[in-house]
Amino acid sequence: MISPYEKCPIFENEKYLLRFIEISDASDLLALYSDEKNLPFFNSDNCNGNFHCTLLEHVQDMIEAWQFEYNQKEFVRWSVIDKDIQHAIGTIELFKRQADDFFNNCGILRLDLRCDYEQTEHIFNILSLIIPSSFTLFNCQTIATKVPQFAFKRKLAIEQLGFTASEENLVGHDGKTYRDYFILQK
Repeated sequence: MISPYEKCPIFENEKYLLRFIEISDASDLLALYSDEKNLPFFNSDNCNGNFHCTLLEHVQDMIEAWQFEYNQKEFVRWSVIDKDIQHAIGTIELFKRQADDFFNNCGILRLDLRCDYEQTEHIFNILSLIIPSSFTLFNCQTIATKVPQFAFKRKLAIEQLGFTASEENLVGHDGKTYRDYFILQK
């Protein structure tokens, strides 16, 4: 399979389209990143930057930064498009983590969704598009994603996909520990 950094794959079913993030998604994603109700669901563990953006220009800057990181082969960020309304309703990030902890050589998946899509059925349908290919795309045996303790619907969706709670904590580059990760083995 070709590297996702050479050609970003597109994933699609009858309801959702996952494609590489574009600047044109900024106005749709402003609704996601400006709404404080969405923020607690985001996984910003070990990230630099502020994901609460109240201005279109800030979302555009964030997208440009994500595109730069993609070109540096750091991570891939897809826009999640609801095909019924033809708008971006979230993003998915994936990368293979290199670290000195349990999550070394692990694919880390981050899902940011609008609160109205933070439902088990939506999460399951979106993640089932990308999870099967993730192991091969990122040459890893494990995929990990963070699920905050209060995110019951998200937890149910990922458990339906086969994820289980990890006893291990992710250790950030600054030594800070992060918990609430779920893992899926190939």
